[in-house]
Amino acid sequence: MQDLEDQPPEIADAALIRSVIQRVATGPELSKDISRVEAASVMRAILEDQIDPVQAAVILIGLRMKRETDEEVRGILDALLAHTSTVTCQSDQVISIADPYNGFNRTIQSSLFVLPVLAACGCPAYSHGVELVGPKYGVTHHTTLRALGANPLLDLQSVKALIDDPQIGWGYIDQKVFCEALFRLNTLRRLIVKRPVLTTAEVLLTAIQGKEKTHLLTGYVHKPYRDTYIMLAKHAGLDSMLLVKGTEGGIIPSFRAHAHIVRYLKHNKGNENASIEQAEVDEELDIDLAPLNLEREYRAENIPQGFPAAELHPDYPGMKWDIAAVSTLCAERGRDALGGSPGATRDAVILGAAMTLWHLGKEPDMAAAVAHCTDVVDSGEALHRLMNGLAAMQD
Repeated sequence: MQDLEDQPPEIADAALIRSVIQRVATGPELSKDISRVEAASVMRAILEDQIDPVQAAVILIGLRMKRETDEEVRGILDALLAHTSTVTCQSDQVISIADPYNGFNRTIQSSLFVLPVLAACGCPAYSHGVELVGPKYGVTHHTTLRALGANPLLDLQSVKALIDDPQIGWGYIDQKVFCEALFRLNTLRRLIVKRPVLTTAEVLLTAIQGKEKTHLLTGYVHKPYRDTYIMLAKHAGLDSMLLVKGTEGGIIPSFRAHAHIVRYLKHNKGNENASIEQAEVDEELDIDLAPLNLEREYRAENIPQGFPAAELHPDYPGMKWDIAAVSTLCAERGRDALGGSPGATRDAVILGAAMTLWHLGKEPDMAAAVAHCTDVVDSGEALHRLMNGLAAMQD
C-alpha cells in the first residue's frame, strides 16, 4: 500500500542515537526536530532491540514533550509498517477498525459487534488491538472475544480465512501476531506512563488488506489529532478513513449530541500513480441523530459502579475494573443486542455500522444506512455471522 520516498533506513548507530537524544530531549524551548529518515532509523533500532531501553524511553518521552512533527511521525510509521506482516483478502475492499488499544474503562465496549453487522451488509471487516495496554488497561476487543469463548490470537492466514468466508466476513487480528516487535514494547510503554507516539501510529497498521481498497474506521478525542490522523492515513496509502470523535476515543460517538466525523477519501484525479499529496479530506461534519431515531439522553452505557474493582497489580497500575468481569458483561450486551434486545449497545452497533456504510457509498444517506443495519440485526443475519465467527475462532 505504501509508496515510501526513501529506501528502508539502516538501523541507527550509537552516534545517531546519541545525537537524536541530544536534540529531542532538551526541553520544550531548546529541543530540535529530527528528520523522517532519522525517526525511522531510531524507531527501527528500538523495534529490533538494538538500543538500550533507557535510551528508547528518553527518545519517546522527548518526542512527546517537544511535540512530534509530521516528519517525525511519518518516520515512526515507516518503521512500524516495515515490521508489520500483511495479507491480502479475496474481497476487493476491506474495512479495518481500530478502537483505542488501551480499551474502555468508563463505558461498555460495543464496537466489536459492529464487525458482524458490516459483514452482514456485504462489507468484510476486521479489528486489531491488544489484550491490555496502558494507561487505562481497559476492556478491549481481545478481552471481549475471550469472554465470548473465542481465541483472539489466531494467525494472519486464519483471520484472512474468516474474512473471506461468505458465512462469516469478519475477524480480529492481534498486534502480538502481526507486529510482534511493537507488541514487545508494551512493558516499556507501561514504564514510561505517558502516551507515546506509538499510540497514534499503531492504529494505521492494516495487516489485512483488500485486493483493491483498504479503509480505516477509527476514533479520536482531542482536536489536534484530527490533522495527524489525516496526514498518516495519506502517508500509509489508505483509500479512505472515517474518523469519529467518539466516546473514550472509540468509533461510537456520544448519543447525546450530533455525531462529529471527518471523512477522508483518496482521490487520484485520474492518475493511478498520483502522489499522496493529491489525496484530500472531503468533509468534516456533524450528523444529526434525532431524525435517525438515535438521539438519547446518555453518551453511552456506563459500566455499572457495582462491578468488582481490579486487584492491585504492579503491571497494570491504571486498571480500574476486574477486566474478566466487565468483558463478560460487554460480551453479553453485544450478543443480546444482535439477538434483538433494545438498548444502548444495539444503538451503538447500528450507528457505528451505518456511518461506515454511508461513508463507503454503500447507501445514499444515513437514514438508508441505519435502515439497512437495522434490517440485518432484526433478521438475525448479524447474530448468525457473529456465532459462525466465534465457532471458527475456538482454541
